[in-house]
Amino acid sequence: MPMNANNTKIQSQTFGQDLKKPGEIRTIIVIILTGITMMIEISGGIVFRSMALLADGLHMAAHVAVLTINVLAYVYTRKFSRNEKFSFGTGKINTLAGYTSALLLLSVAIFMIWESIERLLSPVEIIFNQAIIISILGLIVNGVSVLILGHTHEKNGLSGTSHNHDHNLASAYLHVLADAMISLLAIFALLVGKYFGIIWFDPAIGIIGSIVIARWAFSLIKTSSKVLVDYQEKNELKDKIKKLLEKDCTIHDLRVWSIGPGIYSLVISLSTEKSNTPDYYKDILSIEPSIVHTTIEIYKH
Repeated sequence: MPMNANNTKIQSQTFGQDLKKPGEIRTIIVIILTGITMMIEISGGIVFRSMALLADGLHMAAHVAVLTINVLAYVYTRKFSRNEKFSFGTGKINTLAGYTSALLLLSVAIFMIWESIERLLSPVEIIFNQAIIISILGLIVNGVSVLILGHTHEKNGLSGTSHNHDHNLASAYLHVLADAMISLLAIFALLVGKYFGIIWFDPAIGIIGSIVIARWAFSLIKTSSKVLVDYQEKNELKDKIKKLLEKDCTIHDLRVWSIGPGIYSLVISLSTEKSNTPDYYKDILSIEPSIVHTTIEIYKH
């Protein structure tokens, strides 16, 4: 007969999701900055007839909505962290928010491509000086936003492998980074149009920027969707678990899945000739802080 043991290491009901995340307050600050700049850029794009500037403003409008979703996800995750209906806590809500944000980012990119193509086919005169000033303002605000979220992004180890990601924070960071890139491209397009008279360069830059943003969105969709469907990749954590345990047993089945940013649940089925108990193996695994929920099944030879 097998011996079974279940181990939950940190805050058994919450898995640490009742704690306020570092990215929450910073995201709210970025929403305020982005919202103000969004209104200025959309108005400027319409008045001064710059597609690059208007695209940047519309892009920012979408990002205000997306960043709001990010903040609501943090609040919801924390509020319902002790709700027992969530079997493994509310950590995946952040991943779901990141996935949704990536889909919205992709839709914005498609809209920008469509609008830019229309402007290529039907060019209009651009009032360059004012459009350039507003674009520079947008770039400054976006740069500040990248710095605000980027500090938290690096602090939480989000520049590493995807299985460590807070996808909600990653999506917020990706959105403001995309805004900064579009603002920079808009300035470049407006300067080329002003000094070289190449009007079509403005919508062309809009298309190029949209393609880059779409690629970023696809990347986030790919990584976050794998977490949502419990997709198991061969990763460093599974290799580490095997190295820790296989000295004293034979592993027959090992299932590892993410239940929140940087935290995992696992199920292990193993056999051994020794009289080791499940607690023995749990103690071995305790050196890995990312494992917060463990079920061990032992078969005696």
